[in-house]
Amino acid sequence: MPTETAPTGLRSRIFADITPLRTSVHYRRLWTGNTVSWVGQQMTALAVSLQVYDLTHSTFSVGLVGLCSLVPLVVFGLYGGAVADTVDRRTLGLASALGATAMSVVLAAAALLHVRQVWLLYVVVALQAVCFAMNSPARASMIPRLLPIEQLPAANALNSLTSNLGLMGGPMLGGVIVGLWGYQAAYLIDVVAFSASLYAMWRLPSMRPDHEAGPDGARPKRASVLDGLRFLATRPNLRMTFFADMAAMVLAQPRALFPAVAALWFGGDAKTVGLLVAAPAVGAVLGGLFSGWLGAIRRHGLAILLAVAAWGAAVAVFGLTRNLWLGLLFLAVAGCADTVSMVFRSTMLQAATPDRMRGRLQGVFIVVVAGGPRLGDFLAGSAADLATPAAAVVGGGLACVLVVALLGLGRPAFARYDARDPQP
Repeated sequence: MPTETAPTGLRSRIFADITPLRTSVHYRRLWTGNTVSWVGQQMTALAVSLQVYDLTHSTFSVGLVGLCSLVPLVVFGLYGGAVADTVDRRTLGLASALGATAMSVVLAAAALLHVRQVWLLYVVVALQAVCFAMNSPARASMIPRLLPIEQLPAANALNSLTSNLGLMGGPMLGGVIVGLWGYQAAYLIDVVAFSASLYAMWRLPSMRPDHEAGPDGARPKRASVLDGLRFLATRPNLRMTFFADMAAMVLAQPRALFPAVAALWFGGDAKTVGLLVAAPAVGAVLGGLFSGWLGAIRRHGLAILLAVAAWGAAVAVFGLTRNLWLGLLFLAVAGCADTVSMVFRSTMLQAATPDRMRGRLQGVFIVVVAGGPRLGDFLAGSAADLATPAAAVVGGGLACVLVVALLGLGRPAFARYDARDPQP
């Protein structure tokens, strides 16, 4: 009846589209398992940082935790993608999830036995990052095999919601649990949370990469990282998705300046820094919750350019305001724009890439996502030292908008990219 379907249609155009969860039981299990395990991983990440500080009373030592995670992500991201294009992705996803579970078991056992060795925490964090770098390309490469192409934007919006909710809620839960029951409780909960991901992987069908036979009829035995990079170098639309993301993450990344900004602009303290850090995440979550309209967009390339330009513009305006709540609003707008960009970038990467290459390009995606913001932190910090924090933030945002405009002018076919005929 029209009176019954109209509200449903309106809701689907406003709120997150859950069609992928309804139509694919395998995707539903994978999404649920990843959501539960991701919250557990973020709890563990906070617990490790707290434990390192408890053992060393050194912020430098806590900073090394991030380095121990970043280096394996960058080094093994490309390799994990090549492995995902060689072996059964279900098997790789299951094995890497088991490895991550084992690392949480080690953390829990060490905490229960009162092993007070910082080096052990560093080693476990590095191995966890290796497991993630192997698991993520395999899991992302499965999604286009589980869903029709028209459902990929909705699936990526749901995935972004998982990521951002975990980043927001995981550390809060971790802090409460560590405060009430200690580090071992957070680590044990993470072990239990991983069981959801393991179950989802276990129930998936076999997913071997769809390799094309060579001239002699033989299929390649091992996927090459270099072949993946050569493929990306000759596919301008896919290459543009990475250029656009780097423009945002490297040129307009104000995160490293938040402590200085909180004190100089708003006269605040650590609580103000926390608000500044949380604002983009809140915007990203809202962008995921109200993402139903994204499924109607067909010009994905144009949407990416506009979303990245909106990120840069919002960051630039944030650099001009001296009212805290107005500044938080513009940071939230930036976070929302980042979600829109991520949804369409991920969709293009999945839809326009042949199955035999999806793992390797997802590996490149991991390297960009892991390394880009860190490079942006360095650039912003250096610019603020040479000039002022305001110049660094405003200049970075405007530079992002300018670079995106130049990218669009230099590759006009990217803005004409049509999701109904995905061309890499």
